[in-house]
Amino acid sequence: MITKKENAIKRQFKGVDFDVLAIGQKSMVTKMNFKVGDIVPFHSHPNEQSGYVISGKYLLKLKENNHLLTEGDTYSIPENAEHSLEVMEKGNIIDFFTPPRQDYL
Repeated sequence: MITKKENAIKRQFKGVDFDVLAIGQKSMVTKMNFKVGDIVPFHSHPNEQSGYVISGKYLLKLKENNHLLTEGDTYSIPENAEHSLEVMEKGNIIDFFTPPRQDYL
């Protein structure tokens, strides 16, 4: 499946703007468009989530510890793991979900 950038689906989740870039049978790619002050509260989902920080500065909070993320960093969050994200500097993250998040469609 190919999705041209002009055909990306614009969405918002918990106050955060994002683009759904590609949806496969077993995975999904999104581009998160964060602004300073965005906070994704603690939550969990049945999807494994991996991400790549294109730009910006973030505090990823997991139940056991916190991680400062900046340009070029990557992460993987297991399914059903509670996590939150605080945006410290405006930027973009590419997130991959397996399986696709139904609440993002």
